[in-house]
Amino acid sequence: MTAEFTCTTTTTISAAELFDRSRSIDAHTASMRFSRERAVAGVTAGLIGAGEQVTWHAWHFGVPIRMTSVITDFAPPHRFVDEQLSGPFRSFRHVHEFSETDGVTTMVDRIRFTAPFGIAGVVAERVLLRPYLRYLIGVRNRSLTAGPAADGTPGQGSGQASAETRGAVSSRLRWSTGRSARYWGNSRRNSRTRGQ
Repeated sequence: MTAEFTCTTTTTISAAELFDRSRSIDAHTASMRFSRERAVAGVTAGLIGAGEQVTWHAWHFGVPIRMTSVITDFAPPHRFVDEQLSGPFRSFRHVHEFSETDGVTTMVDRIRFTAPFGIAGVVAERVLLRPYLRYLIGVRNRSLTAGPAADGTPGQGSGQASAETRGAVSSRLRWSTGRSARYWGNSRRNSRTRGQ
């Protein structure tokens, strides 16, 4: 089964600047410091563009995760799409959309993914992965909109990652730490096997 969700963020930063912040390897790395995420292959610094790849290495649920993505659609400054080439998911697609009206930019993240392992994957999607990924997108977007714009004005932004969402994710993580570590560990091994 495929899961999906949408996150909407508004900010006074221009659409063009936010588009570039969203495809910045350095900005993404800074927003994900807590998971020790870093780019280890492909485009490892600066701005990623059409047809380019990046391989990320991070720690989630105490398990090392490696994921390679490619930019499959690129229409600056309105839209770009990244999709998993190899990694822990059976499929993963992230659509980034940007629009600007009366000095307010709206950024919409549309995430669609499928977990491996059949029924176990379906349970993981609903109970753990979808809320956790939504939380990660919220953390990332707050970081992207936190700094001042290029013209020096404050980058005032608001996103959907509420305290309620963070609390729900936290409780689910506490409930499923052991199972999730096994799940991601198995997923990592399965991904490595598929790539052989």
